Amino acid sequence: MDWFGAANAELARTVLQRGIAVIYVIAFVSSVLQFPALLGEHGLLPVPRYLARINRPPGPTLFRWRYSDTLLRWVAWTGAVLASAVVLGLPQRGPAWVPMLVFLALWLLYMSIVNVGQVFYGFGWEILLLEAGFLAAFLGSDQTTTPVLTLFAFRWLVFRLEFGAGLIKLRGDPAWRDLTALYYHHETQPMPNPLSWWFHHLPKPLHRVEVLGNHAAQLVVPFFLFAPQPWATAAAGVVIVTQCWLVLSGNFAWLNAITIVLAFSAVDVPALAGQAPGGPGSPAWFRAVVLAVAALMLVLSWWPLRNLFSRNQVMNGSFNRWRLANAYGAFGSITRERYEVVVEGTCGNPETGVWLEYGFRGKPGKPGRMPRQFAPYHLRLDWLMWFLALGSPGLTWFVPLLHKLLDADPATLKLLRHDPFAGRRPEWVRARVFSYRFTSWHEWRASGDWWVREPLGELVPPLSC
Repeated sequence: MDWFGAANAELARTVLQRGIAVIYVIAFVSSVLQFPALLGEHGLLPVPRYLARINRPPGPTLFRWRYSDTLLRWVAWTGAVLASAVVLGLPQRGPAWVPMLVFLALWLLYMSIVNVGQVFYGFGWEILLLEAGFLAAFLGSDQTTTPVLTLFAFRWLVFRLEFGAGLIKLRGDPAWRDLTALYYHHETQPMPNPLSWWFHHLPKPLHRVEVLGNHAAQLVVPFFLFAPQPWATAAAGVVIVTQCWLVLSGNFAWLNAITIVLAFSAVDVPALAGQAPGGPGSPAWFRAVVLAVAALMLVLSWWPLRNLFSRNQVMNGSFNRWRLANAYGAFGSITRERYEVVVEGTCGNPETGVWLEYGFRGKPGKPGRMPRQFAPYHLRLDWLMWFLALGSPGLTWFVPLLHKLLDADPATLKLLRHDPFAGRRPEWVRARVFSYRFTSWHEWRASGDWWVREPLGELVPPLSC
């Protein structure tokens, strides 16, 4: 191999290209299924109204001059088909410009959606997927070597993702510093999964060991991603194992899955690579493009690098309109108590009628319902309901949600797990706040319930048409 191509990198390239493409399929299908009801022409936060209100979107979008639900579906389905082709390995069989154009198309198509997605697309894993898709465009094809510079750009992305998350924890909440964060996290995280109850009830000394392990994995191990082999592969292995632990304990959309995929940029496994000595070459134009992109990322990296060492560290933010070289982080603060907003409706008098509860797909509801596994799929409404319970401003979308329920809007009801009125219109709806906690071992054996909840008051009093 010359300086440009990485030896034994075929496995890394395959996992990166196909793994990122799988996440794009999930993201685009999620948009087809959820975007129109949340942000479409008749959604909770309609894109046409948003575009008319602002001077310009936060970044490039195909919807800048015209939005329709039909166009959104065309964009999303096109992206899903292109990403599926990469999962099958079809573009990779051609010259390097074929997968390059496909990944750039995925990047631009999904950026078009994110940049009009407002609060429903304001999550860190959205911009993480965009940056990963852009970098994947410069991994080459089966006819070229895998560029070393592109692999190091991926490792720099993993470093920012992990090290940034580690720093924001230490700076943000004393629970991470005194090692008590996991006394609360599994119970109060946005969307527990079937194993979260069991993780919560692990012995507290083990929770403290988990926090120490997290600090080591996020604050020490990322530096070894740039070390010679086999140290870089070992560091990637630690990242992968810790992310798998998070997959087992909670629902964080595709954050953990894509981090696992990105960590393979540091994996060197000659026995599995299947790459002949010397490998294929790379055309001069491809080398020039990779060098130019590497120079671009080097310049853009100044802003996230400065952010890492800033006292006012930004978590999950972009420094440019193209969503490249972003800042990342998660759980800079840990909530000690869990609050949930419960939405109810009635067909009778609001004072004496029977109130029936709407069921959401992922967020906790009735105490006897076991938490479900949804990740890497992203339930956007359920996540916003968690933020709403924490006091995050949500009236811009939550009051419209209540009005949609009063109208028994079919598109909105499809976002829910259970409509207690079976498609009929309720006379009144309301929103109440409850405190939630996991049941103890004794309570669980006695009742079979996973949660104990207590009413705290009303968020929105009875509302009618």
